[in-house]
Amino acid sequence: MEKNLETLLRIKETQLIKAFEANNMTCLFVKDKEELMHYLRGVLNLQKKVAVGGSVTLNQLGVIDFIRESDVDFIDRYEEGISRDEMMNRFREGFFADLLITSTNALTMDGCLYNVDGTGNRVAAMIFGPKEVIVIAGLNKICQDEEEAIAHIRGCSAPANAMRLNKKTPCVKTGQCNDCHSTDRICSSYVKLAYQGQVNRIKVIIIEENLGY
Repeated sequence: MEKNLETLLRIKETQLIKAFEANNMTCLFVKDKEELMHYLRGVLNLQKKVAVGGSVTLNQLGVIDFIRESDVDFIDRYEEGISRDEMMNRFREGFFADLLITSTNALTMDGCLYNVDGTGNRVAAMIFGPKEVIVIAGLNKICQDEEEAIAHIRGCSAPANAMRLNKKTPCVKTGQCNDCHSTDRICSSYVKLAYQGQVNRIKVIIIEENLGY
């Protein structure tokens, strides 16, 4: 059984690498946190300006602390004690970063990234601004197609994040997006990243673990 699962994973790896390449994005698989950090160590240097998107995955992996300890100019949205206004300023500053590191809510076998945002700073920066974007995701984010990706976002990503952030939205009670008009709504902007005009600006790193929502 374990051998069969490994074979299926390698088949998916080959298919995803080809699909993202066809969309002018790079895709690579890493086995674990140690392998990821080895990759990031070669990227986080030379005083690059680095921003991050809000992400459970990055926090689970310790990426935020790793960036703080690296030779970079970190636009730290997670710094304790900063005001809401200062956080918004850092969101805007992130558009001028050399590198954005973030996760994604879902990715599909045809090489597309699917995300939903409340404020919109994460998806906006993924689309335009930072010179380079690294997207880190677990195996649980892989979906077969757009229908499955949106179902995952509406039935998992959005409700789970609303619960985590203590939002007063219907999905916290129902576990499913209700297209509400709540002032606490965090799923205002749905974005699909497909074929990219700028070759290899976006690099997708898939960790062979289940991470985030």
